[in-house]
Amino acid sequence: MAIVANFYATLRPIVGSKRLELPLEAGATVQQVLDYLVQRYPALRNELLDEHGNLYRHVHIFVNGRDVPYLEHGMNTSLTASDVVDVFPAVAGG
Repeated sequence: MAIVANFYATLRPIVGSKRLELPLEAGATVQQVLDYLVQRYPALRNELLDEHGNLYRHVHIFVNGRDVPYLEHGMNTSLTASDVVDVFPAVAGG
C-alpha cells in the first residue's frame, strides 16, 4: 500500500490534486517523501525549500496530525502504510 499525502492551499494546483498516493514503500522517511515530491513536482522546490534545500520554517509537514519537528526522529521518521502526511504551505491573513 502506498503512503498518502494531502496538500493544501497553493500546493494543490502544483500537484494537481488534494490527495496523492505516493509510490513509496512503508519504511520510507518523511525526508524521502519530501525528496520524492520535489523530484516529481519541481515547482514545489520554491514553495517548500530554501536555497540550501532545507524545509522553510513556515512550511509544515504533519504525520497523523503531528508537526514533524515535534516527532522523535523529525524528518527521519519512518512511515507506515497507514500514516497520512499533510503538507501545508505558508499562509498569511489579515
